[in-house]
Amino acid sequence: MSLQRLVLSYNPEGVEIRALYHTKARPGPNTKVRQREVAELVRTGLRDALEAIESRVDVVGTSGYEVREDIIRADAAKAPLKSSTS
Repeated sequence: MSLQRLVLSYNPEGVEIRALYHTKARPGPNTKVRQREVAELVRTGLRDALEAIESRVDVVGTSGYEVREDIIRADAAKAPLKSSTS
């Protein structure tokens, strides 16, 4: 599987996470196997994003005055690797 995009939407009921990914596997949309696979993919994607944000974040788009939307990009490839001994 290859994660392409994660979109997080916050609402009063909680957080909705939309995952866009490529896969050659064929589990049906309502199977437990597919639920486990996408949950692990999302967990991995969120961990990678947090590590990337800790190193460097570039603001690549902004809009609005009172209601604002800023788009940030953190390059995971440039994030420093954490030592497992610390």
